[in-house]
Amino acid sequence: MQEIYHVRVGGETREYAAGTPYLEIAREFQKEYENDIVLAHVNGRLQELHKTVQEDQILDFVTTGDPSGHKAYRRSMTFLLVKAVYDVCRGREISGVRIHCSVGQGYYCTVGGVRVDEEFLGRVKARMREMADLDIPIKKRTVRTDDAIALFHRQGMHDKERLFRYRRVSKVNVYSLDGFDDYFYGYMAPSTGCLKFFELYPYDEGFVIQMPAERCPGKLEPFQPAGKLFRVMKESTRWGDMQGIETVGALNDRITGSDFREMVLVQEAMQEKKIAEIAEKIASEPDVKFVLVAGPSSSGKTTFSHRLSVQLKTNGMSPYPIAMDNYFLEREDTPRNEDGAYDFEALETVDMKLFNCQMERLLCGGEVVIPSFNFKTGHKEYFGKPKRLGPNDVLVIEGIHCLNPELTKRLPDKNKFKIYISALTQLNIDEHNRIPTADGRLIRRLVRDARTRSIPAEQTIAMWASVRRGEEKNIFPYQEEADEMFNSALIYEPAVLKQYAEPLLFGVDKK
Repeated sequence: MQEIYHVRVGGETREYAAGTPYLEIAREFQKEYENDIVLAHVNGRLQELHKTVQEDQILDFVTTGDPSGHKAYRRSMTFLLVKAVYDVCRGREISGVRIHCSVGQGYYCTVGGVRVDEEFLGRVKARMREMADLDIPIKKRTVRTDDAIALFHRQGMHDKERLFRYRRVSKVNVYSLDGFDDYFYGYMAPSTGCLKFFELYPYDEGFVIQMPAERCPGKLEPFQPAGKLFRVMKESTRWGDMQGIETVGALNDRITGSDFREMVLVQEAMQEKKIAEIAEKIASEPDVKFVLVAGPSSSGKTTFSHRLSVQLKTNGMSPYPIAMDNYFLEREDTPRNEDGAYDFEALETVDMKLFNCQMERLLCGGEVVIPSFNFKTGHKEYFGKPKRLGPNDVLVIEGIHCLNPELTKRLPDKNKFKIYISALTQLNIDEHNRIPTADGRLIRRLVRDARTRSIPAEQTIAMWASVRRGEEKNIFPYQEEADEMFNSALIYEPAVLKQYAEPLLFGVDKK
């Protein structure tokens, strides 16, 4: 006799036979959800919908409007895209599809050996929509790692072949779509039926697949690429390609080889050269008195400001560093967010009146005492020496709001030089699996918080969503305002941080 189990979804409990797929249950409840169900939490643990009922359990469905579901949608859409390109190019020699980096709400992609034009993209898009309408299952199977290496060798996916040679476990999960096999790092949607919202745009040497934002999963936002940021990413990617380090597998080859030290030296020399070029540009503009440095969390703003200051000195200038944190409002005047906590990410947290008054006074030849904010007492203190701008002096000011025109609206534009900095990871896992730049910065912050601030990894991870919301609101909208952009990511960085981050992550309690 078949066993029957009780499954609770929301406030309702129903009986299901052992072996019932979660996808079947999801279809029963789909009408109660605004967005498509793509995953489920089963007794608190994230699962794909092809899994089945094996005990009494609680199901909490995850839709494309949830963070985990949104990521699964983007992964699955990438699979659909790659499959469609190979279908359209069947019988033609191509060197693969490569997912490079984020552009707006989409990914910048190239196809080796193919002219990407409107006609080609039209055929790919038509094939993607056809497969979405057919609601083809995305199947998953587990194979031996050696078999996966052989499989991807036959398919010409040599980045995956190289990656799995360093895999420390004996098995690999492989996904299949209509007979086409691929590997993806993370959970996938159950089928192509939910992959309805996308658009393809020719861009640069390839194209962008535009997808919905998490905040609005049922429609596409206007395609508005950030041109300056893309150029920086492309420059970094080209450098990695020139070094033969496009993916994690290639980096592993270099680390296990004999020229790792040279790679480190070349990468650091390249960064120093870029900083020197920015310093020369600042020095060539005699009216500049305020160098404004902004970027998201763990992008390296403080370190960059110090390195830039050294290069400014070599150009005969006298830099003076200022952290915008010293211009916080007094604690009792600090605004609060919707949860009632102090909102330290908001522009209104900055004492803009004092900041602009002091900067204007310095610009006019006057003296000011730059405050120092005491985070224990929550108040500014004035114990430094008075500051006056000399003929070769320049203030290097760093903070998350430094590119927001509202912060410096009383200062003449000719006196400002704006720099955007971020850790724009150019290294990907393989040709179809990106390493999001936000993930790279999170790893940096985990290590920094644990080593210098005694903050456990669990706490850093818990507040990351709030940090990201602050970046989306206060930093990213102004990044294209920058006169220069600097990529602080180092191509070998994941390998260095791993030894520090891995023990911290293993220490996080699974809930």
